[in-house]
Amino acid sequence: MRYTKEHKQQTKQRIIATAGRRLKRDGIDGSGVATLMKDAGLTNGTLYAYFTSKDELVTTAVADQMRAQHENIVAHAAPGRAGLEQIVRWYFSPEQRDSIDDGCPNAALLDEIARSTDPTRQAYTDGALILIDDFAARLAPHDPPSARLKALGLLGMMAGTLQLSRALTDRQLADQLLEQGIRNALVLLDAERHN
Repeated sequence: MRYTKEHKQQTKQRIIATAGRRLKRDGIDGSGVATLMKDAGLTNGTLYAYFTSKDELVTTAVADQMRAQHENIVAHAAPGRAGLEQIVRWYFSPEQRDSIDDGCPNAALLDEIARSTDPTRQAYTDGALILIDDFAARLAPHDPPSARLKALGLLGMMAGTLQLSRALTDRQLADQLLEQGIRNALVLLDAERHN
């Protein structure tokens, strides 16, 4: 049976989306081809009709997760500092912390991406730079390049805080850490306005 181009594209998108959620839940190394394809309702061999390897699927899924994070969260926030505060408060919510499958790819995969293939690292970098440039434009609308490193530091602080909050077994301490993360981020944002 031959499928239409539209059907093949929909199937490929389903593979990418389900792989992105699985990778965030179980990690890159903890997600085998069989599991990734089963999540999409397909057999192992079907992977090779769409991707040359698991690495290519991982690279594509990372790029898709980074794009989705920007489109679903950052692009819908208010402009300027108010939007950054919205993003920070959403990011450090218990719901975001507890929703690993649908949550931030930075906090879920950063340690593994650092050890991944160059194409996967590049896909991540490209997606991170879109976030960074959006943050920088909100921090310094008249000179975004001047705020790029501060925006990168903000992203790193946010991802690291969320990772740590997810790792703690003490729920009260984990919640307090999220609250402290909001305070730390707001101090960083306010420091930018006063420089």
